[in-house]
Amino acid sequence: MNFKALTATIALIAAAPVVALAGGADDDTLVLNGEVEMTTKAAAPAHMADTYVDEIISGWHFRADETQALQMDDFENQGMIFVDDGLATWETVEGSEGKSCASCHESPDSMKGVAATYPKWNEDAGELRTVQMQMNDCRVNRMGAAPWKYDAKVAINVEAMIASQSRGMPVDVQIDGPVKAAWEQGKELYYTRTGILELSCASCHEENYGNYIRADHLSQGQINGFPTYRLKNAKLNGVHSRFKGCVRDTRAETYSPGSEEFIALELYVKSRGNGLSVEGPSVRN
Repeated sequence: MNFKALTATIALIAAAPVVALAGGADDDTLVLNGEVEMTTKAAAPAHMADTYVDEIISGWHFRADETQALQMDDFENQGMIFVDDGLATWETVEGSEGKSCASCHESPDSMKGVAATYPKWNEDAGELRTVQMQMNDCRVNRMGAAPWKYDAKVAINVEAMIASQSRGMPVDVQIDGPVKAAWEQGKELYYTRTGILELSCASCHEENYGNYIRADHLSQGQINGFPTYRLKNAKLNGVHSRFKGCVRDTRAETYSPGSEEFIALELYVKSRGNGLSVEGPSVRN
């Protein structure tokens, strides 16, 4: 038995009986609206050479056929309802400057490519920014409006609308230069075991993807599909809220959406999907 298989087996024994072996990802093809074929499997990025993963796989492949079908058609994808709400907010004038998002950016398709490259470094601010951080900067400094709470419904709706403009484009976040320290911080968080259960992100999404934990078919935890409509709670979910839920499930103290830790973790996890197509808003369990 090789080292990878041995380590995965030990992890399974430690988590028994909640983890059960399964068949891994399926070989279906995600075609959006019968027109755009999405890249849902790709060679792992070079920076993952020291991991268990040699092929990156979208979470879409780990869902039931019925759930997969919902994402393939915008008329069936419940997340698109919230994209429409985001479009309405895009046109809404708010703040002391009498502006809307459209006042500066005009058509939503001006956001094409944004979701593929964020989080990214903002040179003027001297900080790593997520899409929601950039949205709030525009609200405060250009519109004279109050910032949205991180992962608030209105913020997620607009982020989903922005993401939808990049569907089919490859994720391509940068991990070097001024963002390298944050990327390293995110990597450390990804592999650090926490909580009463002593689990890390990697425990499930690297060492055991393809297996079942209770009734959930574990994916690689790729975030190219966020914001995600979850059937479990019938709403759009932001990636930081999902991180919070996962950390909480290890019975550990968790961080808040928008925290420095989750910003760093978002960058690292997003970089693990470099090469996959942007899918947001996707549909998951």
